[in-house]
Amino acid sequence: MNVNSAGSPAQLVLVGLGKMGGNMARRLARGGVGVLGVDPQLGPGDALAMEAGFSLQVDLAQAIRSVARPRSVWLMLPAGVVTQDALAQLETLLEPGDLVIDGGNANYLDSQGRAARLAARGVEFADCGVSGGVWGLENGYCLMFGCTPEVAQRLRPYVLALAPGPDKGWVHAGAVGAGHYSKMIHNGIEYAMMQALAEGFALLNNKTDLPIAVPQVAQAWQHGSVVRSWLLDLTVDALRDRAALEMIEPFVADSGEGRWTIDEAMRQGTPAPVIALSVMSRFASQGRGDFGNKLLALMRKGFGGHAIKAK
Repeated sequence: MNVNSAGSPAQLVLVGLGKMGGNMARRLARGGVGVLGVDPQLGPGDALAMEAGFSLQVDLAQAIRSVARPRSVWLMLPAGVVTQDALAQLETLLEPGDLVIDGGNANYLDSQGRAARLAARGVEFADCGVSGGVWGLENGYCLMFGCTPEVAQRLRPYVLALAPGPDKGWVHAGAVGAGHYSKMIHNGIEYAMMQALAEGFALLNNKTDLPIAVPQVAQAWQHGSVVRSWLLDLTVDALRDRAALEMIEPFVADSGEGRWTIDEAMRQGTPAPVIALSVMSRFASQGRGDFGNKLLALMRKGFGGHAIKAK
């Protein structure tokens, strides 16, 4: 059996030790959970290896073989091919009674299919939406998991170590798929809230005929205002460093969950125009609206003789 540097048996195999996974491993260890971390990019000299409570392994198959059954494997990997490959490998390595928890971003429909494939081999599955970002190590992570009640009990020691408190910040959201579905909607709302804040502060900033102390207005909103939030707090921090703001490109990436939220709205026929527009705004920031805008300019020139702006 693999033994971690604190001398206790490794209780959880955590695959993926990036920004989220690495800090989750640290918080789990602080909560008394033995962690066997797996990441091919890390070695013995990595910072995690120097801390108490961890063992590190670069090979998933070797890690699985070194842990006593029934095994629990928590994935913190990017959505798509990386997760698919890890799950395909786990299908060949795990045995009946073992448990896979997918804590990365994933489409809930994919999670339901993956659960069915693993169930055919007697392997349990839970999908867990995780929110908290880089602040989760200190503040705890919000966890939304979908699984059977029996699997929820198996998750409890990990949840209590990761969550902000024993009675807050976590939920057994429902059956398999409910965890990633809840996280998908969470991220769709996040897109819309961020977009509203960005547009509002752009309007404040661009009111040049009535100069406004924008950072100070934002700070005032942090106290007593109905729009106060953690996102507003982050915005205040960004506004304080105007030089850094001026140095970055106006490019906003999208992780995919906003798109999945719009797909779900279309399937249901449930209107979600604000979320949809916030996702479209991200596409526009990525240059995907440039071709259409050029055509619009040429149309205006064609029917009205309006000037166009050349490069």
